[in-house]
Amino acid sequence: MSLARSREPADRERLLAGIVEMCDAGQAEGRPTAPEVQILLDSIFMTLVVEAERDIRARLAQSLADAAWAPPALINILALDEIEIARPIIARSPVLRDRDLIRLLVQATLEHQIEIARRPQLSPAVVDAILAKDESAVLTALASNPTAQISPEGLRRLVDRARDVVALRSPLARHPNLSGDLAEQLYLWVGRALRDALTARFQLDPDRMAKAVETALRGAHSGATAVVDRPVVEQAEDREEMEAALVEKLDAAGQLRPGYLLRVLRERRLPLFLFALARLGQFDIRQVRRAVDSNRPELLALACSAVGIDRSVFPTILAHVRELNGGRPGGGAEAARKASGAFGPFAPDIAAMAFRRAVSAA
Repeated sequence: MSLARSREPADRERLLAGIVEMCDAGQAEGRPTAPEVQILLDSIFMTLVVEAERDIRARLAQSLADAAWAPPALINILALDEIEIARPIIARSPVLRDRDLIRLLVQATLEHQIEIARRPQLSPAVVDAILAKDESAVLTALASNPTAQISPEGLRRLVDRARDVVALRSPLARHPNLSGDLAEQLYLWVGRALRDALTARFQLDPDRMAKAVETALRGAHSGATAVVDRPVVEQAEDREEMEAALVEKLDAAGQLRPGYLLRVLRERRLPLFLFALARLGQFDIRQVRRAVDSNRPELLALACSAVGIDRSVFPTILAHVRELNGGRPGGGAEAARKASGAFGPFAPDIAAMAFRRAVSAA
């Protein structure tokens, strides 16, 4: 009880570790978790984790990665966290179902998608979702996963893409389910070492394959257009979709609180701060962005006042936002000092109304 009352990060971590140890012990002894207890666990974990520091969330993810009793809502939130935290959850958690993995492929970053493609024993449904996205780096990770349940048609699609994606060629040449027909097709795209390996593995006729390569080369020299492998980059839109989805999940679970704003700024996650502020204040995300990109820090102060941020905390929030946003909102030290007037003796709904009007007029 003393740990539960404490606000110290170390005490919160001890409390989390104690609950995990207790649940693990119950599972080891064969005691099933009663539904009412599971509901209570969900609430406890969500409350503690939302306010937990990054290092605590990372250690918790390692502890829960193999736990079949872990709360699904918590596991899904950790899977959407930054990749170093999400990696063990995505790789090992038995709680993640196909629908969860497919949703992650849509919402999460490229790094998360690569980790999903590496997950052992991927089902055909998840494999098909990966193939449909057609991201070069994710396809390469899938081709390097010998336990993924890739259909013959799926392997054919990967071999077709290997013509343009060089990184696919080596893992496909060694894939345990590669057929002789696909090996002959792949032979045309690979270098000498992989050709020798394919020839030895599938007993290919060297003379016939040499003629096939010569024919392909003649076709290329006769005017066929070469396709250049496009670079793999993480799009800003992917990141924003992930941030918005995480905020939505926290809000739906009743765990989105004003203190979360300062925590994500300390972790240098400005987009997550913007989405969380917009959600807490029921603002349009475009209004929040306009406020932080302006030369009027009082706009951000009004938004913070509307969601319950204390006047004493605002200078820290403003400093973090300016550091992460190229010095904006501008106005210098004097404007920052005047912004404290936004925390006047009025109700949050009045501050919210003033924020909307001020941003619209800006």
